[in-house]
Amino acid sequence: MKLGPDSTIVEVALTVGTALRARGIQAVLTGGACVSVYTDGSYMSKDADFIIQSRVTQETLDYAMGELGFARDQDRYLHDACPFYVEFPPGPLSIGGDTDIMAIELPFRGGTALAISATDSCRDRLAAFYHWRDIQSLQLAVAVARHQQVDFRLIKKWSIAEGCLKGYEEFRRELARTLPDADPGGRR
Repeated sequence: MKLGPDSTIVEVALTVGTALRARGIQAVLTGGACVSVYTDGSYMSKDADFIIQSRVTQETLDYAMGELGFARDQDRYLHDACPFYVEFPPGPLSIGGDTDIMAIELPFRGGTALAISATDSCRDRLAAFYHWRDIQSLQLAVAVARHQQVDFRLIKKWSIAEGCLKGYEEFRRELARTLPDADPGGRR
């Protein structure tokens, strides 16, 4: 897929993820772009963050991103025709204190991109809410839970391990306020 001025962040993220995977680079989509994927684009991140899970040299990554029209500018990759950029924050892939994260495959235009799951995307946003009191991140966690089936039991267990049960309860209240039929005990 050729990226351009009308490309969405979801198209950028999945195009990059699919192309990297096709070149043997295991990079997992995380952060706000995942929220964009899981909310069907109702949230628009300005960048796509990937955590690299395989050995890759800077030269190889630069070449792979160059094939897509991106050029490295310090720690981010910019595209002349596209308003979004791509970053590769250092690993490990983790959510709060949990480093046992399993990537899932998202099919996209004849290939697949690796990403954290909807449940992990929700937890990722909740981590920012819990630890930095970032209210937008709470709203994004709610948005993911409204658009996707997430595992509330796993999220609650993780929240307790993070020492953030009260934050989890606040998340559930906010979700119930916006989605009255949410099942407070388990999966929706």
